[in-house]
Order: sequence, then structure tokens, then C-alpha cells
Amino acid sequence: MCRLFGLLSTEPESAEPWLLRHERSLLAQSNVTPKTAQRDGWGIGWFTDSGRTRVEKGIHGAFEEGERERFTEVAKTAIGPLVIGHLRHASNPLGLPPEQLLGPQNSQPFDTHTVLFAHNGAIPFPRETRPFLGVHENEPKGVNDSEVLFWLLVRNAEETHDPLRAYARTVEDLVRVWQGLGRPKVAPFSGLNVLFAPRVGELWAFCLWTGDHGPGLLDPLRRYYEMTYRATPHRLLVGSEPFDGELTGWTSLPSGSYLHAVLDRGRVEFTRGTVPLPSALELGPLPA
Repeated sequence: MCRLFGLLSTEPESAEPWLLRHERSLLAQSNVTPKTAQRDGWGIGWFTDSGRTRVEKGIHGAFEEGERERFTEVAKTAIGPLVIGHLRHASNPLGLPPEQLLGPQNSQPFDTHTVLFAHNGAIPFPRETRPFLGVHENEPKGVNDSEVLFWLLVRNAEETHDPLRAYARTVEDLVRVWQGLGRPKVAPFSGLNVLFAPRVGELWAFCLWTGDHGPGLLDPLRRYYEMTYRATPHRLLVGSEPFDGELTGWTSLPSGSYLHAVLDRGRVEFTRGTVPLPSALELGPLPA
């Protein structure tokens, strides 16, 4: 179970305060307790002036010796109107040896050079999901189930030209995989919390989970998968937990909801709503 950070701003700015300096920064979230330490990789992605993505990754915890120095350097370099950060606490649905889970190919964000994506959660049947990737079935290079989810969302976004519809279809695909396996006791996903940037001036945040996974890392009153955001006319911050001490300025993004933000005439305009899951999709009850 990972941690997410997203920034969309009307002007290119450094993400360093929320990645490094604030008391609830992404770096602070990387090692709250030994049990919850995000040890399995990190990544920061943003868009260059050419509109292409740039992603820098590490393979161990951002707080660890050697990684912390590079995480700090990259965090200071990540300047843009849109920045996505990720801490990885690896899931292992394939039952692989721990050492096989690590590596830059398994760290997030994932990108297509024009799209950025980061995920918190797990899908338990990545091998069975791959046929749903269509033309992208052979694209995943690592063993991270989130990479399969990434290409599934990319495929659906390419076909629908609408990230919201694409996300809803992605949920439907995962449930159909689960149904095709005879509705096993494990849910079709634990969490589908996603940050998705289809272009430099647009950011989507999707929040959806099953079961109870305990409290957040820094706030015992916040559920682990309950996302949050803070919006002003000139900046949107969104992620897994508040990134500073001004907790009254943060709004929860509960399960089943989305946030869509775009840059428009010098402002950050955003809308919030409910993910339109098909009523015909017989979800459940899903197992926890």
C-alpha cells in the first residue's frame, strides 16, 4: 500500500515543500513506523517544457541512506505546473521472492512520455488481467500489478477519449476478471486510488477501495485509502494524506469519488463527483 502526491499549479513551481520540507511531506510519510515504512521504491514525475514526461525513480525507501540524497535532489529538480510523486509499499499477488519485487521498472509513476500515472492499492490477478490490455498486452516490463492497471487504464482512455469513462471501464474490467475466476474470496482490488495526468495541464484523482485497511499513517482518524485535497484558484494539492500541518484546509475524497482539475485562463478549475460505475455491473457484495 503506497502513498501518492499530486500538484497542479497555474505557474511552474517547485514541489519541494510538500515532497521534502513540511512535517507531513511525502518524505515524512515514507518512514512513519518500521511496520508502515515505504521501503520498495519511489518516483517523481513531471512534464518538461516540451510537454514530454520526465520520471526519476529509486528502488528502495526514500528515507534510506543513499536513496534519501537522490530523492532530495530530484524533489528540488521537479518544477512544473504538474508534478506527481509516489512511495511504494509493494504488493505481491504473484507470490515472488521479495528481491524480485524491486527495481526501477517496478517503481512509479509510470508514463507513456505524454501521460503520467501513479497508483495506491493492489489488483490480485494481474496475470489474468493482461488479456484485457489489448494492443498493450506486452507493454508491462516489470512484475508490479500497478503497471498492468496502468496499461489497462491507458487502453480504455485511448478507446473512450474520456479518463472518467476509462476509469469506470477499468473497474468493470477488473470485476469481470474476478467474476470469470468464479468470484474468489479475495476482492478484485484492494484499492484503486489513482493519479492520472493525460497532459501537462490536466490532473485526475480517483479514489475507490474495498475492505478496511486501518488508519492513515499520520492521522488515526483518516482511513488509509481516504484521499484528500486542498484547492485554491492557483493551486491544487491532492494525495493520500495532507502534506502540511494546516489540516483544516484539506477536504476528503471518499471512496467512489473523483476529482478533475484543469488549467484554464490562469486558474485551476476543478470538479468533483461520483465515479459512474455501471448499474448493470453486479459488484457485490465484494469480499473485504
